[in-house]
Parts: sequence; C-alpha cells; structure tokens
Amino acid sequence: MGKARKKSRTHKKADEGENPNAPKVPKTFVMRSGEVGHSVMHLVSDIRRLMEPNTATKLRERKNNRLRDFVAVAGPLGVTHFVILSRTEHGTNLRISRVPRGPTLSFQVKTYSLAKDIAAMQKAPKSPGLEFHVAPLLVLNNFGDSNEMKLMSTVFQNMFPPINIQTMQLADARRVVLLNYNSETKHIDFRHYNVSVKPVGISKSIKRVITTDVPDLQGFDDISDYVLRGAFASESDIEDGPESTVTLGQDYIGRNNRKQDQRAIKLVELGPRMELRLVKIQAGMCDGEVLFHDYIKRTPEELKAQKSEREKKMQQKAARRMEQEANVIKKKAEKEAAKEKHRLATGGAPRKPEGENDDDEEEDVENTKGKRKRGVQDDEDEDEDEDGEEQYNDDSDNYSDMGDMAPQFSDEGEFSGDDDDQMEGFSDDDDLE
Repeated sequence: MGKARKKSRTHKKADEGENPNAPKVPKTFVMRSGEVGHSVMHLVSDIRRLMEPNTATKLRERKNNRLRDFVAVAGPLGVTHFVILSRTEHGTNLRISRVPRGPTLSFQVKTYSLAKDIAAMQKAPKSPGLEFHVAPLLVLNNFGDSNEMKLMSTVFQNMFPPINIQTMQLADARRVVLLNYNSETKHIDFRHYNVSVKPVGISKSIKRVITTDVPDLQGFDDISDYVLRGAFASESDIEDGPESTVTLGQDYIGRNNRKQDQRAIKLVELGPRMELRLVKIQAGMCDGEVLFHDYIKRTPEELKAQKSEREKKMQQKAARRMEQEANVIKKKAEKEAAKEKHRLATGGAPRKPEGENDDDEEEDVENTKGKRKRGVQDDEDEDEDEDGEEQYNDDSDNYSDMGDMAPQFSDEGEFSGDDDDQMEGFSDDDDLE
C-alpha cells in the first residue's frame, strides 16, 4: 500500500474548524522597563495573566534588552501591542503601543491593587479555572467624542479579539474587562471580573443544594434548618433583581444552565485593579509627534515649528543613512583593491574581469576534459599493444616448427581492426567524468 498523503496546514485547519483567512488575532506582550520593584513586577504578571490566552507569556525581558530588540521579534511571534510598565520618582507609568509604528498612549497609574490583594478582601475568592483559556470581553463606558477619547477607545478595542455575535459561543463569555472613564477626575477605572450565573428567585441555601453535589449540613439538626436559613440571607445573597436577570440563549457552563433558562448574572472581581490617567499620545512607537498632552498645551505656531523641526531631523537622518551606505561601498572597494595589490606583489597573475574569468574557466574545463579523454585512449592503446605483443610472441613460439604453414602477421592484420573494436564506446563527444 502506498503512503498516505500528508495534509497541508491549510487543510488541517479546515478540518479542525479554523478559518485560514480569519482576521489576525491581537497578541499583547506585557513587560517592565528599568527597575520597578517587586509590587510592579507582580502587576506585570497579573496583566499578563489577564490578557491570556493572547499574550506572549514565554517572552522575557533582560536588563540589556532595548525596545528595538522586542520590535524585531514581535513580527515572528505575532505580537501586535506592547504594554510597558516603568517606575520613576514621581510614580508608576504605563504605556500602550501599537507595533511597529504606533501610536503610543502614556498613562499615569494613580493607584493599583494586585490580584492577590483583591482575593484577600473577598470572603469566598474565586479560584482560577478554565476561564483563562478564552479571551475576556471588553466593556468601555463613558468615553467621550473627543479625538483623544476616540483614539484611546480604538487602541483598547484592538487589544482584544473582535466579537462576532452570529458565531460567538455563550460559553466563551467567562471574563470581562471594564474600563470606565470619569470625566470629572479624568481617571479611568480598570477592573477585571469573572462571569458566573446563578438560579433566580431562591435563597442562597437552596442555590447551594441545586448547584453542589452534597450540601454541608454541619451545625444543623435537619435539612429544613439549612433551607430555612435562607430567609435570613442578606440582599446580596438573593441576586434575582430584574436588572441582573437574563434568559440564556445557549447552554452555559455549570450545572443545569440550559438554553431558555432564566439566570442571574454575577460578577466576581479577579484583579488587578488600576486607576489610570491619560497623559500623552504620540504618533510613533514611543516617540514621534505629540498628538495630545494633558499638562502641556502648545499654540498653533509652536506645533508648526515642532513639525518643521521633526521633518528636518528626518531629512538629516536619511542623509546620514545614504552617507553610511556610500562609505560601506567605498570601504569594500578599497579592501578589494588592497587584496589585488597584495596578490600581484606576491607573484600572482592579475585578476581579469568577471566575464573573461568565466570564459577562461570554461576553456580550462574543456581542455581538462580533452586531456582526460586522450589520456584514457592512450592508456587503452598501450594496453592493447602490450597484449598484442605478448600474443605475437606466444604465437611465434607455438608456430616456430610449422615451416611454411605458419601464418603470416603484419601491421595491417587482424589486430589493427581489434584495436578499433576495443576503443568502441569511447569518443570525443562522450563525457569522461
């Protein structure tokens, strides 16, 4: 049986249900810049965890790395955004940059809380599970219509995979990232929640009976005491208000969460929690034209002068690049000339142009082939002559006593034809390699 044909990568994706022509999924790399301390290092890890699975978790930064090093590897790794955290004497800063040409948004981190701090404040913290295998949903609230608000909201949206309502699975809605803008303080509240659903219209104790395998009856004399304890539950334990009640359009994760059932949505904060303030927007990758600055305001004349100065620097940079390329070509020519001079000084033949060298090489190859052919023919002729002389001698010895009956041999006898027969198969047109 023949070997089975190996499926191509495109066919394999089609068999697995993936669309090879699907839009590129954004991928974020979160890193630190400089010395930031242990708290900011934990914040970097929490943000990496938040962005899973579309984050470069195996990419690590070192002290000797520069921004251009990460930009060089961003393309092969599929990284589309950089989130850079740094710390100065004035506080903690966060930059979000689109790879490789920007723009770059610079924020000041007013306050932040780590994921472990959020879990320590909760009575029953949510343990991490399979919800980090799918990307979180993004919710933007109170973002205005100004240019900087539109640009900022667009950058945040492009950091997360787009949502297709027609093909989206309800089971993939497991986490939510909420960004709320406060126009009075100009602060952005950054929150990260886990999404869960609960039965509607019943107490907390009944929910535990329905959603768990075996209820904990320790401290109760009868199960009725466990159930009736729900009458004294707090308002947050009921969680069946009309604003939080939905009808499931598809089967959801968890027990008894079937399609068309009514459930109450519950959000459990996972962290990290941050309070950000937009400081600056740059057109390039951590550089370039300043499109917005929260503290420094420039007049139209200053903006025009800044633009002309930037164009002048770009022209100077292009001129330096051309000069460097010309210097490289000049140094290469000088190096070749020095090699040729040394070769002539040591008795070598002058080097010919490239075309002439090629012709000479071809002639040398043909001459070599001809010499090898003639050498083979001469060797064959010598071998045949030697064999013929031996045979003549043997025959002359055998026929020495036969008198006139002895055959007569001459140079034009049979062996002259045999020589031609022996050389059959070798001609000047054959390649002897």
